[in-house]
Amino acid sequence: MCSVGARWLVLCMVVVYPLLPADAIAQEANLAVLPIRPFNFDVAIRQQNFAPSDREITIQAGITALRYGNLEVRSIYQYFSVHTQDFKTDQHALFLNPRWNNFIDILEFPKHMPINRLIRHALFGPLEDRAVPYLGALAGGLVSGSGHPGHLYGGQLGVRFPVTQGLSLDIGLQYSRYGVDFRGQSGEAQQWVFLTGIRF
Repeated sequence: MCSVGARWLVLCMVVVYPLLPADAIAQEANLAVLPIRPFNFDVAIRQQNFAPSDREITIQAGITALRYGNLEVRSIYQYFSVHTQDFKTDQHALFLNPRWNNFIDILEFPKHMPINRLIRHALFGPLEDRAVPYLGALAGGLVSGSGHPGHLYGGQLGVRFPVTQGLSLDIGLQYSRYGVDFRGQSGEAQQWVFLTGIRF
């Protein structure tokens, strides 16, 4: 299954490569409010009719509020719902997502063969000068369908490929932990999510 996913990823990169703008590594250190590509929107729907039978719906919308050089702060709203024959649960989450773009460029040494260039070449090949790898954090809160408030925190690792002015392909892995109230019991759940989509 992983090899099939890798093939699709390579195919996507090959298709968008001719459309990519030159050199996406350098960003000027100017404070920008609602910069280019500020909005993102994701929808995930899953219907399972075996072991167990349930339906999941996730809607996520975000906005990049601030950007300063390689640092940006996004605000994200997420709605998550699970329906089974026994129960139904809904969650509304609002959290901040600060990101450090091109974080591997801190390894720009030694001068004759910088480590960051080796990493970029190994990971992204011909797209090394256009890829924008990022490291992010998640921090905020959520409210369950029963009205109980909870917390949410976590992190993410991913890469963004600018396609055209104002449009990017974003691929990332996100981990989060959040407080939940389920059938009268409180606890903390954890979630790994692989995200891919278009940002504009």
